[in-house]
Amino acid sequence: MNLIVNADKNWGIGKNNELLVHIPNDMKMFRQMTTGKVVVMGRKTLESFPNGMPLPKRTNIVLTHDKDYDAKGAIVVGSKEELLDELEEYKDEDIFIIGGESIYRMMLPYCDTAYVTRTDFAYDADTYFPDLDEMPEWKLVKESEEETYFDISCISKIIHSFNEYFKYQLPRDPFAFSRSCTKLMNDLTIIHSLSADVFIRSRGS
Repeated sequence: MNLIVNADKNWGIGKNNELLVHIPNDMKMFRQMTTGKVVVMGRKTLESFPNGMPLPKRTNIVLTHDKDYDAKGAIVVGSKEELLDELEEYKDEDIFIIGGESIYRMMLPYCDTAYVTRTDFAYDADTYFPDLDEMPEWKLVKESEEETYFDISCISKIIHSFNEYFKYQLPRDPFAFSRSCTKLMNDLTIIHSLSADVFIRSRGS
């Protein structure tokens, strides 16, 4: 599964249930990547959309603990377990986690790709995305050239880039692979010795 997010230099992603900055190219990329796909979000993220309506041309799945919550045009689930069961109906590569913070953190272990627009500016934020640069299993595999956007809200030019992170599965025991190779070589040596011994005896009989 995928995560997609716009984060500032401190990995801040929002304030008062709103995005920190609206970058046209970032919004365009979001639409291109998620249209026709499955987007997973929390209730507050859904309510931050225009008129609180689900995103068009996408399968919207909303996680909320409010049993009476009704989101017209969206699939509503009430627990992590129910969400994971629902996601079994779709291909992993078609699923995008889009926020907010608690949903990102909950679903991070189930994802292997993160599309992160990074802005080189520190906003006043109250919600944050996990710092992937501090997680050894997550590696930056693609980074676009920097682009500049003039943010009228802070009267500043915002430098940003489009990055892709990939999660590699780290072995629980870092020496396990080495030991396995050593054992395999030893086994092959023994087999070779036994085969040679059998061949010599057969020649002498």
